[in-house]
Formats: sequence, C-alpha cells, structure tokens
Amino acid sequence: MAARLMSRVVRLKGQRSCKYAQRFLSSTKSEDAEITKVSLTQKLPGLPTPQYATASVHAYDTHVTTLDNGLRIASENKFGQFCTVGVLLESGSRFEAVYPSGIVHFVEKMSFGTTPSWSTKDQILQELEKVGGICDCQGSRDTLVYAASARSNGLDVVMNILSDVVLRPLYPDEQMEDARQAIKFEIEAMHMDPNPEHLLVEMIHAAAYRGNSLGLPRICPEENIPSITRPTLYSYMKGRHHPKNTVIAGVGIEHEKLIELTQKYFVTDKTPVWLAEGETWGQQEIEPRCVSQYTGGILQVEKDLSNVSLGPTPMPELAHVVFGLESCSHKDPDFIAFCVLNMMLGGGGSFSAGGPGKGMYTRLYLNVLNRYVWIESATAYNHAYDDSGLFCIHASAHPSKLRELVEVILREIVFTSSMVYQDELSRAKRQLQSMLMMNLEVRPVVFEDIGRQVLAGSARRTPQFYYDQIGNITERDIQRVASRMLKSKLSVAAYGSLSGLPAYEDMEAAILSKDGRMPSKQSFSLFRR
Repeated sequence: MAARLMSRVVRLKGQRSCKYAQRFLSSTKSEDAEITKVSLTQKLPGLPTPQYATASVHAYDTHVTTLDNGLRIASENKFGQFCTVGVLLESGSRFEAVYPSGIVHFVEKMSFGTTPSWSTKDQILQELEKVGGICDCQGSRDTLVYAASARSNGLDVVMNILSDVVLRPLYPDEQMEDARQAIKFEIEAMHMDPNPEHLLVEMIHAAAYRGNSLGLPRICPEENIPSITRPTLYSYMKGRHHPKNTVIAGVGIEHEKLIELTQKYFVTDKTPVWLAEGETWGQQEIEPRCVSQYTGGILQVEKDLSNVSLGPTPMPELAHVVFGLESCSHKDPDFIAFCVLNMMLGGGGSFSAGGPGKGMYTRLYLNVLNRYVWIESATAYNHAYDDSGLFCIHASAHPSKLRELVEVILREIVFTSSMVYQDELSRAKRQLQSMLMMNLEVRPVVFEDIGRQVLAGSARRTPQFYYDQIGNITERDIQRVASRMLKSKLSVAAYGSLSGLPAYEDMEAAILSKDGRMPSKQSFSLFRR
C-alpha cells in the first residue's frame, strides 16, 4: 500500500513538472529561442569575446641562467594560474662523511620553521595560504629540495619565504627538541611497519657501499640524535650549501621575473645565517666532492616477524631479501638501457587487481610470481646517482622457503644477460615511454626534472630526447648492460627469520655461474672460500 501511494505521488509531481516546463517554454520570447540556432563555430551573442591559450612552438623551452656567484636559475613557462618554484641543493646523506650521520634528516624535519621573519611554521603556512600555496622539503642521499606551489601572482611571497627558510633558519632549542622526538618516533615506526621497504633500502645501500658515501644512513641513527646540535647543522651548511651547489627552478614562471626575484632575495637582501658578519655567500670554499666506492657484501638483521601486524587479519610471517649489483650513474650512456631492463623485470606483489596494465607480463611476474605461488613479492628497482648506481631485486616469502626463494631470484638475475625477446622488450620500452610522458604532465614533476637535470649537468634535455633514446634500445643493449652488472660484487640485505639463508659465498657463486644455481648442500670442496 505504501509503495503504491509513493508511486502515485511521484507520478503527480512529474505531471506538475511537465506543466511548469510547458508554461516556461511558451513564455520564452521568440528572439531568445533563436540562440539554439547559432552554429557552434560562431560566438554566442551578448557574451564577451573568449580568450584562448596559444600553443607554444617550443613545448619544452627551458631557460637556464648562471649568476656571478655560481647560482643557477632554470625555468619553464607553462600556461596556468599556478606555479611551482623551489631550491635544489647538492646536499644529502652521502656528504656527511666527516659529520655525524643524520644532519640532512634533521634539516628536513625542521624545514620551513623559525626564521628572522617568521617565528613559527604556522605563520609561514598562513602566509602561503594567502596565495593558495603549499610547501614541502625532501632530503635524499644526494639532494635536498625545498619547494612550494602557489598562484602565479604570489611568486614574490613564495621567493621571500624560500630564501628565508633556506638561508636563514634559526633552529631554536625547542624546535631541535621537537625534531629529535619526531625522528625517534619515525625510527620506531619504521621498525614496526609490516612492510620494511624503507629499512631494506637503507640496508642494501649500507651493504653495497660499506662505510662510504651512498652507504651512509639517510635516516639519522638513534645514537646520533642527541649529538646533532645547531652549530653542527650550520657547520655542514657552510661547507655544502654553496651557490655553485644550488639551483633555483620554477615552472609556470617568466624567466626574467625569476632572475629578478632570485637576485633580490638570495643575493642582495639576505645573507646566510651560518656566515660571519661581512662574509658574502659564495666566497667560502666548497668541500671536496665525495666519490662513491662500491664494495658489495652482506648485511642481515635477524628479527621475529611472526606477529608484526595488528588487527583481525594479520599478515603472514615473511623473510625479506634484497639482492643488489652495481649498475651506473644517471650520466652514464647505459643509463637508459638499465631503466628499460628495470621495466622489463618489473614485478610486484603476488596479488594485484590491476591486470596487464600493472606489469603482469614482466619477467618477475611470468617467471617468478606466477610460477611459485609461495613467493609473496618480487620487485626490481634501479637507484641511479651522480657517480654510481644500484640495481636491486627485493623478494619475500615464508622463512621456511628462504633458500628456495634465493635460488629462484638468483637464477632470474643471471638469465637477464641471456635471451631477450622482442615482444617483452617492446612492451617494456612502450611502458617506460608512456610513464615518462604522463608523469611530465604534472607541474611539480616537471619542476623536479628541470632542477635535478640542471643541478647534475647545467642543462636540461627534453623529454623527446629520452623518448627517442628509449626507443633506440635493442636486445643487444639489454644483454650488454646485464653482463656488465653481473661482473660486480653481489650485495645482499636480509631481514626476518634468517636460519634458512644460504651462505654469502654460495650466493656469490650462483651469480658467477652460467645457470645461476648455488652449490649443492652436500657438495664438498677441499678449498673453501
């Protein structure tokens, strides 16, 4: 009965709406109805003339200027109401060899904090909000990036803030103490995370570059937290944060305007807080560059992960292992080939709902995850730096299957230098090309691409250059770079219950063999390595 009543009400409302519509149409003036007859190619009567964006002949026209003190300014003007601008410094954990490790981690945590112009971070954020802005700071092994996105008409405000937080951070005692607590919590959370990816990245770098440059910890060691002080930070900045190690990059900005504001805020008006009175930024000497030394080796951490996850559906207990081999720097001619090899191996988790578009046809899916159901994950990574690179495969399985997992992954690594099929190579190249072009549609990604390329080589190569380079990679190129990689010493990082982990010598022997197989457990040799 209720349903029948409701249907009647709806029907009456519909009839009433139709009557209102007919009454409205009948009252419409005939000259107003003529608007429906205007062609879509003509301007609508009574409306202002529309203004359209004009396509630039040079789609990627990046301008680069170097000031007298060595500071580089790079920009690309893109149509839009918002811009992204930031400061990139050649400053990271790899440069902390003569300092306590963790300085850049502290700088990152205290970024956009107290300066002579702003007493709190909240004041800076409120000032950015007036121009629709957001900000961020990220430190890595080789770069420290301060960046902000805002409306284009707020560029003056953004550059003023950036110059203050980069050149004149005050680091009061309460802010230092807050950073210490935040880093302690971050370390604790990292060790409690069911997915230990960040920890394993630290471990494989420490194993591959033992005690030097890229092997120094990016995350501040817990024992160094009390020893890092404000004078320590300023001492490091005086040696590394030099104009010749700095790039100011912007997207959606007129180049001349960026030069003008850089000259005003970074050269004329403000002096770095770490310099003595009378000193000029850029007159001090730069600390010598540190050269990475790939060593190889093994780093293992025994830990019970049987109850690492909380909740009603706990994750299975896993043992994690990462294998690493030296690849090349991003300046090396083989860099593109290594990127294609990484895409060809691909990989991921044993469960994925994305279909072939997420890499279901990569080698680590076809030859590993689809064939061995007990393997939880297998993923390839390629870390490229200024003077070296690290090609890795991270895999995980139940601790009882650890030896079998190692054998499967090592065989797959060795097979990279053998047969390469045309269809898998074409698929990897197309996927890499599409990822390159789609990512560069995002303004902050373009900013980082411009800044990092200019910081590394004082110029920016166009995306079309890399697109063509990817397309030129052949099967022989993949085999060549894989063979080059296999000549380096094996690096291993292992985490979890590791009683089933084979000896490092056996794993290294598998890498040097033709079939990637480890020596049998029952084999006996008179001469042991």
